[in-house]
Amino acid sequence: MKKINLQEKFSLFEDHWSPKIIGEMNGHLIKIAKVKGKFVWHDHANEDELFLIIKGSLRLEFIHKEAVVLNEGEILIVPRGVEHKPIADEEVWLMLFEPSSTKHTGNIQTKLTQNKQDKI
Repeated sequence: MKKINLQEKFSLFEDHWSPKIIGEMNGHLIKIAKVKGKFVWHDHANEDELFLIIKGSLRLEFIHKEAVVLNEGEILIVPRGVEHKPIADEEVWLMLFEPSSTKHTGNIQTKLTQNKQDKI
């Protein structure tokens, strides 16, 4: 067992939309990311995805559903198969909990897709 300091981990990188793995638990990965701007429309056909906002405010847009704004300390679980698009007007720090099988942008490939995610 080793404790994890989130501030320290966030200080190790500057890139946006590139999640970093900080832990594993019961077949799930715990990731952190810095995001800014608009991401891509995508879904995860077989996995739910949990967003926890550490710093800032993130808007999640959905097809056929009202957008949700998450602020610091708030969590949203996006159910499997729900198409979503994260948007951050200012830099946001977030934590993701998702099964290790989860692909970064689901089954689509874009210039933002990260096929390999670093462990920090």
